[in-house]
Amino acid sequence: MPKTKLKFKPHKGLLKRLRIGGTGTIRRKQAGKGHLMSSKSGNRRRRLKRTTSIAKVELKKIRRMLGMG
Repeated sequence: MPKTKLKFKPHKGLLKRLRIGGTGTIRRKQAGKGHLMSSKSGNRRRRLKRTTSIAKVELKKIRRMLGMG
């Protein structure tokens, strides 16, 4: 029986949590906005709204999971 080359399947859970920009940058949401908002200051809540980039140490692993090389 011939060996077939397996197709790569990107990590679906990761795809739902990230946004990939046109230049290849990967953005994620800030953690800590699930509950207990009343104890956090307004400035902190506004900062948590914004997206942030992926840390450089994790970038290679995440790109491989998404099939970006």
